[in-house]
Order: sequence, then structure tokens, then C-alpha cells
Amino acid sequence: MNAHWIEAPLAATEGTQPTGSSFFPALEAPTVTSDRGFTLGTRLDTGAGLGRTGVIHTAHGDIATPAFIPVGTKANVKALVPEMVAGLGAQAVLANAYHLYLQPGSDLVDAAGGLGSFMGWRGPTYTDSGGFQVLSLGAGFKKVLSEEFSGNADTTNEALLRQVVKASRAVVDDDGVIFHSHIDGTAHRFNPEVSMGIQHELGSDIMFAFDELTSLLHPRSYQEESLDRTEAWAVRCLREHKRLTEERSHRPYQQLWGVVQGAQYEDLRRRAARTLAQMEVEGQRFDGFGVGGALEKENLGTIVSWVCEELPEDLPRHLLGISEPDDFFRAVEAGADTFDCVNPSRVARNGSIYTPDGRYNITNARFRSDFTPLVEGCGCYTCTHFTRAYVRHLFKAKEILASTLATIHNEWFTVRLVDGIRRSIAEGTYESFRDEMLGRYRAGALAAKRG
Repeated sequence: MNAHWIEAPLAATEGTQPTGSSFFPALEAPTVTSDRGFTLGTRLDTGAGLGRTGVIHTAHGDIATPAFIPVGTKANVKALVPEMVAGLGAQAVLANAYHLYLQPGSDLVDAAGGLGSFMGWRGPTYTDSGGFQVLSLGAGFKKVLSEEFSGNADTTNEALLRQVVKASRAVVDDDGVIFHSHIDGTAHRFNPEVSMGIQHELGSDIMFAFDELTSLLHPRSYQEESLDRTEAWAVRCLREHKRLTEERSHRPYQQLWGVVQGAQYEDLRRRAARTLAQMEVEGQRFDGFGVGGALEKENLGTIVSWVCEELPEDLPRHLLGISEPDDFFRAVEAGADTFDCVNPSRVARNGSIYTPDGRYNITNARFRSDFTPLVEGCGCYTCTHFTRAYVRHLFKAKEILASTLATIHNEWFTVRLVDGIRRSIAEGTYESFRDEMLGRYRAGALAAKRG
């Protein structure tokens, strides 16, 4: 199979940011058709029959879906400048409310004109609520959650759960969460009103309701208690969002998306989705939905389909924290529209390179005198200008440029893969695209394991 999806950009009219392989494309002002809403495109009959293409409308431009949204945790996609992010084809970026609250402060971002102005990005922006980081960083659950999201967690280990909860530095009650900063250990409190205030000051086009993220190690009784709390918090988020929208009418409209929790339980996931879909507070409803929480990796598609079967078809759905090729295809078939994950840039900084044949580590000795691109035929800036030998040299010499070049390639690969899924749905070639792409990727990964 020729991996055409990583060679050349899609038509520039599909997204709001200019696409192309030039290093510094002009960051043109996006075309805005509406500050909210979702236009449904081509339906996909494969799998659960819930997949589709579409367009999300925001105050800073449209997002053609399905789409991968690179993560700029602290108002920066690590190692890249905004023009590079635009050049790899990204239509939007996602930043983190927890991190920006702690440093430099959401009030400073607000004074700068909002997240996009602060970081020099003219397209749409997302912010998460901070709920994940409160648990993973502020509570010390990072290792547990990392194992769950990679599919390696022992979910039957009750002793581990007791140990994790005992060591937790966060206190959850019905009002919110007290946590300790991972930077300096100072205590802070997040609740729905605080999260909404922070995200309104950050000025993102799409923000998420404050929710409690549980671990798969938590028993069902706690999952039920947590879901009750998250649903009560959703009501408070809608009320505060309405108040702040009216108070801050000088700013563009910010969409608020509810977050569906429920762990691995079908009845809880379906209940959460129905509740959020029907929720209305003082005339304010959710503009879209996120599918959150720890997921059993092998059941990802099934869990997402439970949720999307209950959600309204005319609103967009975002799957939080997903970036592996298998997961994209399963989630798109189950009805997810957009995705975000730190993984493409994170593994890039460790020398791990995505290819149509799986991943490899560029620091391996066999690449010392390899003067071919990271991926033959790839259209990214790195592959069209540099060789494996050079990028390996940068890593070995601990040059900062190594992270930049590897990140450009991995983000290009990931963004273009989801662009390819979108195009294949529109062209009616989805199944052949999926089977060829995953067949090659899995075969390459298996060959690499065998050595």
C-alpha cells in the first residue's frame, strides 16, 4: 500500500488553518461561518453505523471532522511554533486549564486577549476542565492512569487501589476537589464555578465541563457515587457558563461541552450520555460532548458506541486522550468526531518515530549512516529536508532541534492519518483504507517486536 495520506496535504478548503509542507506558512485569518453548531456530512455504515464526517463551527473558524487536535498543554505544542503546527495541517489546538491556572495564571491569558492571542494561534482552541490533571498530577495517580490508558492496568488489584487512594493528595467532596500543585505543593481548590471561570478567562472556543475522573480500579459503588457528583457538577457548569457568557459579552462565544463518564459500565455510560444530552439549565444546553474517563482499551469502540447511541446526532463528540491508529478507526466507527493526545509529541522527544509500518526509535545504532528520510515519501518538513542519520545525530548530541524535527513528523503523521480517515469516508473508500493501513501498521509493529 502507498501511504498517500502522509505524502501530501488535503485541500486547504477543508480546514481553517492553511496546510502545506512549507516551514512557515502564513497564519491567515480563518473563515468563520458561525460561532457554534455542527454540520453533519457523510454517514459511515461500517461498524456500529455511527461514524460520520462533519464540520464543527467555532468563533475562530471551522473544524472539518474527523480531526486530530494536537495538545498544547501550556499554550504551546512542545518544541513547535504555531506556524509549524499550521504547516502540519492541524485545524485546532488543545490547552490545559490546570496547567495554565497554575502558570502563568488564567487572568494573564485573559489580559492578553485569550488563549489564541496569547500563544499566537489564529484558529480554534480547546481547553479541558482540569479534572484529569487534578487526579493524575494533583492527586498522584499519574502512573495508574498511564497504565490504564495504555491498556496495561491490573483492574482487579484492590490492594493497589487502596494504596493509591491512601497516598492521594487530593480530597474530593460534593462541592469540588482540593489538590496540591505538582509545581510547589501549594493547596488549591477546583469546583465547577472555578473551572468555568478559568476557562472563560482562557477564552477557548471549546471548553469542557468540570468532572471527576475515576480509575478503573475504583469499585462500581464508587463509580456510581462519582457519576452522581459529575452530573451535579454539570448542572453547575451550565449555570455558571450562562452567567459568565452574559457578563463577558465583549468576548466571542465559547462552547461548553459536557463530559460523559461511567468507566467500563454500559448502564452508567448510557445513563450519563442521556442525562447530559437532556440537561438544560436556564435555557443553556451543552454545545457538544466529550467522552472521558479511563477506558478498557480492548473495549474502546464498544464503550464509545454506547455513548454515541445516546447522544444527539446534530452535536459533535470529542474522545479525550486518544492517538493510536487502531483507536482512531474504532472510535470513528463508533461515532467520535475529534481526538486529542499528548503522545505524538511526547514519544517524539524520546526518539520514537511513527511510520505506516509501526514505530521505531531513531537513536538505534543502525541509523547512524542512514541517509534516507524518517519515512520514505512522507511530505512533512522533517522528511523533505533531513535524514535519519542527521536526526539521530541531534538526539545523540542532545540538541534541542532533535525534539522539534521528531515532533513535526509525528504530529504530521497523526493529523494526516485522521485526515485520511475523513477523506476515505467522504469518498466511500473507508473500509479499504482502514484494512490496508492497519494491516501494514500491525505487520510492521509485529516484525519490530520479533526483532
